[in-house]
Amino acid sequence: MRYRAITALLIASVLLLIAAAGCTATTEEKNDPGAPADEAYARGLAEYGAANYRTAEERFSEAYALYTDAGDTDKALTARNAIFRANRTYMEYMFDRSAAEAALREKVPGITDAGIADWLDTRAQKIVSENETLYFYDVAGNYLYAHPDDMQKQNERGIDFDYIGRFAWAEDRPEHGPYVNPVRYSGIERLEIPFEALPSTGTLKIWFPLPVETDAQRNVTVTNLSCPDFIVAGPVTTGPIGYVYYEVPAGAVNGNLVISADIAFTSYEQIFEDIDPALVGEYNTSDPEYLLYTKSERNIELTDAVREKAREIVGNETNPHLQAQMIYYHIIETYPYSHVPHGSLDAREPKVAESTYMFETGNGDCGTQSMLFAAFCRSLGIPARALGGYQMIMAETPGGHFWSEYYLPGYGWVPNDVTVAEAADWVVLPEEKRTAFKDYYATNLDPARLVIQTNVDTPMDPALPDDAATFRVVRQSPAIVSDTVDYDIELICMGCFGISLTAVE
Repeated sequence: MRYRAITALLIASVLLLIAAAGCTATTEEKNDPGAPADEAYARGLAEYGAANYRTAEERFSEAYALYTDAGDTDKALTARNAIFRANRTYMEYMFDRSAAEAALREKVPGITDAGIADWLDTRAQKIVSENETLYFYDVAGNYLYAHPDDMQKQNERGIDFDYIGRFAWAEDRPEHGPYVNPVRYSGIERLEIPFEALPSTGTLKIWFPLPVETDAQRNVTVTNLSCPDFIVAGPVTTGPIGYVYYEVPAGAVNGNLVISADIAFTSYEQIFEDIDPALVGEYNTSDPEYLLYTKSERNIELTDAVREKAREIVGNETNPHLQAQMIYYHIIETYPYSHVPHGSLDAREPKVAESTYMFETGNGDCGTQSMLFAAFCRSLGIPARALGGYQMIMAETPGGHFWSEYYLPGYGWVPNDVTVAEAADWVVLPEEKRTAFKDYYATNLDPARLVIQTNVDTPMDPALPDDAATFRVVRQSPAIVSDTVDYDIELICMGCFGISLTAVE
């Protein structure tokens, strides 16, 4: 609330200054071509602060046009970025009340009017803009995730859980780890931007994701990187994030821009189920890595409420391994999976951390669940992080995914996957198999993974521009920035990137 108040005061101050300037302006000031643009921009800020996001977008658009006509490119860029952020704030909330009700009736057979009203009034994710309540686009899918009995009915023939459980239920799983059963993957990452979407002036900046070396992902190779003349930094395949950075001058490409890379890596199954709590060592609390992974970050936020809840979860337990296990099962039992508006959470001002969003609303997917797990652990002094990349556990085609790890002296980074574990609740299974599946993902991890980054909000060099409207939390798809186009090129190109992988040995 404090930040909202400060924002409101700043906006009010700007408007008062504009009003005062209008009362005392000289003839020269009245003819200032930038004055109407400044006023439109200030009104955009005011509308945004009042949660009138669509109107704010319109005001920022007016300011952009006026700044452009006046030849003020710097302010035009600021207004353009504000347009994009306002749009991203509400774009995932596609349904009004009647459309949300219709989506629920279509996807959830037999749902009652009372059930619809209860879901939309108390549980559904929504945003208010211009005093109208707008509902998240997957309002019906999230209802099913929150009601496992209904989800199980729909999945009776739709999910091959024997395939998903092939690692957790393996009878020949090694008894000792931690890194076993290596699988060599090879494939291609490919981004193709249509020619008509390319900027006609300026420079197109692209941060292209790549695999990164970890304890469980080794022998990473990146070959046949296309457009080598445009590579400015990288390829980087060590450290906390993998990427290569391109700068493509306007007019340098005749036709579609295609950036691709042949990638290969060896992924290991991780087996940590034989951890002895008594053998966990002491943390070096002055170590830089300890300090990094126990601090509050942009999307793994430590608040007094999170600290209090973490202490409540673990009670009198003091062993970090047992504490982390208690947090793992607490999230599975308390925070059912749901899709969330990542774009809105990333763009919205004042910023709401993804971990805090789930903690306060109960809504979250793999990334949000992993970030909340890390926040709870960090609040207890247990180093923890959320890893991002792709998984091939649900299907052979790579799908974007996040999971988490916590660090134990004497053992290293111990993995878990709350979201995959929770998938066992979406199908009809014998209880012993469901329990075994969840227990496996409490301290172990299958090798059907591609790691891009070892923590959310990981910086790159060069860094993403501070004022650019770009998705910052993860790098599972390229970050794309252009200062010279009047459309949100990163959003347009999100469907232009793909990864294909094959297990080769």
